Amino acid sequence: MKHCLSVILIFLIHQGVAQTNEVRKANFNISKGIAINGYDPVSYFDGKPVMGKSEFQWEFNGVVYQFASAANLARFRSSPDKFEPAYGGWCAFAMGDYGEKVKIDPLTYKITSGKLYLFYNFWGNNTLQEWNKNEEQLQRAGDKNWAKILQ
Repeated sequence: MKHCLSVILIFLIHQGVAQTNEVRKANFNISKGIAINGYDPVSYFDGKPVMGKSEFQWEFNGVVYQFASAANLARFRSSPDKFEPAYGGWCAFAMGDYGEKVKIDPLTYKITSGKLYLFYNFWGNNTLQEWNKNEEQLQRAGDKNWAKILQ
């Protein structure tokens, strides 16, 4: 009986993780199966975003990232929550302002309080500038809006 309960518990935990991964996969900004348009999330913290390589690829909770080097992959694996972009890699301004998933320019970013935020920057509209005008309020609203999306 005890063994059956353990098996059932493991099954339920596995199902919960699988559902969480599917929700993330369905809601993260993923292009051609890769997050951040293929950019290495760790490279942003080194001050220069660079493209990742397919030989340094790793899936974290349903989302695939690529890295420029084995060292960056190891850094991410040791602390993925530190390096994963806010709001699933969608535009931080749009998430904070109106709770929508909007594409990003992977070269328009900001790191605040150790978190990577990405922004839309096309057709003369750089949302990082608007974010900077009201960052704290937009960040609080973005956190709430993103939590609703991931439910």
